[in-house]
Amino acid sequence: MTTTALYDVPGPQARRRHLVYGLAATAVIVGLVVWFVYLLFDTHQFTAQKWDPFTYKGIQELLLRGLGNTLKAFAYAAVLSLVLGGVLATARLSEHRPVRWIATLLVEFFRAMPVLVMIFFVFVALKVQPLPALVTGLTLYNGSVLAEVFRTGVNSVERGQREAAYSLGMHKSQVMTHVLVPQALRAMLPTIISQLVVALKDTSLGFLITYEEFLHAGKLIASNLDYGLPFIPVVMIISPIYIGMCMILSWLAHVAARRQRGSLKTEAVEVAEPEPGTLLPGAGAHGP
Repeated sequence: MTTTALYDVPGPQARRRHLVYGLAATAVIVGLVVWFVYLLFDTHQFTAQKWDPFTYKGIQELLLRGLGNTLKAFAYAAVLSLVLGGVLATARLSEHRPVRWIATLLVEFFRAMPVLVMIFFVFVALKVQPLPALVTGLTLYNGSVLAEVFRTGVNSVERGQREAAYSLGMHKSQVMTHVLVPQALRAMLPTIISQLVVALKDTSLGFLITYEEFLHAGKLIASNLDYGLPFIPVVMIISPIYIGMCMILSWLAHVAARRQRGSLKTEAVEVAEPEPGTLLPGAGAHGP
């Protein structure tokens, strides 16, 4: 039996066991799905009364308006979080100790505070409108998390890159802009996108402060007695849309990472072969 560097290739008995385990796991999953679908039918979740709301133009416009508000809040929060994260990361990387201390205090404070508490504080205590309150809470939390991502990414770049840039006469801002950040971005990109996905999902907290986002629209439909409280149908409509938006973000991150890797590749340059009798520069015929 041959082996690999990581594991032994399974033999005939092991392959049979794996086949049995796979069939058993598949049977369990299929059984759970069948049981779940049976419960949905048994509780009358597919009756016309519960699904009729989605055929009305007013309900469709309500959902589309909620989806638009969700995307608007996410766009504001994403841009502001990236900006705040960059500012705080720059301050934490500063050579001035007071600046580093203040930035560290802000980052640790906003990372420790629950997002909902910050949203409610801005909305209730400061009497801010729902959209700015939601965006502020999301920005403070996600910006502080991204600040640590940026700082860690920059510090992960090999020290020799920094020293080589300084030896060429670059000052600190040039080293950060042209050397450290472009290299750190490749390592940071997956984590940045993951944090933006968190921000997208946290926009659903807006319904607690009466912001008319996607989940708030679904809540209005699900709590309607005229349609038999269609909670499960609303979940079955809204959940795939949230999942789809998160998958689109992940796909964009994959595309960006692939293009960035491609931009680092260099094409081979063809060099003409030297002709016979070619002299080196500065060389001449030898005298007698």
